[in-house]
Amino acid sequence: MQTKTYIDRPTMSRAAARQAADVLRSTLATRGRARIVAATGASQFDFLEALTGADGIDWSRVEMFHLDEYVGLPIDHPASFRKYLRERLIDKTGIRDYHLLGAERDPLDVAARVGRELAKAPIDVAFVGIGENGHLAFNDPPADFETDTPYLIVDLDDACRRQQVGEGWFPSIEAVPGQAVSMSIQQILKSNAIICIVPDARKAAAVKASLEGEITPSVPASILRRHQGVSVYLDRDSAAQLGTATRGPVRERDDE
Repeated sequence: MQTKTYIDRPTMSRAAARQAADVLRSTLATRGRARIVAATGASQFDFLEALTGADGIDWSRVEMFHLDEYVGLPIDHPASFRKYLRERLIDKTGIRDYHLLGAERDPLDVAARVGRELAKAPIDVAFVGIGENGHLAFNDPPADFETDTPYLIVDLDDACRRQQVGEGWFPSIEAVPGQAVSMSIQQILKSNAIICIVPDARKAAAVKASLEGEITPSVPASILRRHQGVSVYLDRDSAAQLGTATRGPVRERDDE
């Protein structure tokens, strides 16, 4: 695992987008196509803005998979991750080959159908974050570290649902769906590369537990330390509780 800490959120996001763009350009040059997993949420705003503005990526040759989605939420709801990805990634780049998780009516069928597409070939790079409760995708603690089913129907814990309210996606915890379709931990770990983007002070405790604590289902994102191709991007606030050896130098430029 490589951990890089930056002076602020915008600089961190641009640096992560630099690596993501490099991976995509290299993969497209060598193989002609690239497969990605896209995350959503407030942590990804600046990253996706920078990535969609990067030069030299032929998005028509990129296939995109959806990391997670609420069960029962319509696509026109402000918190819909399908809506988010359409507005912040698909429409901006012209991606034509994408697989969204429309989990309004039959989430089990959607999970199985998209999972079959996902399993056809390796993922070149997955973009993920870490939740305030340490979750990875919507795999809340204690997460299932064993199943290799591509997508799972998971229950969302109260900490996760409070985070969604705190980020402004829902007016109250009662309004947050209780379940989601989530890419499984093992499926995420099958990605050739993982870029993990984690800004903000409210994530500092989860970052410390994930990077310096025990690798345990109680801290789902801690499993990232078992993957050889993970790059974690932090800002100064999210890295505030880390030891110096883990945090590394605080970088002031996005090209460092």
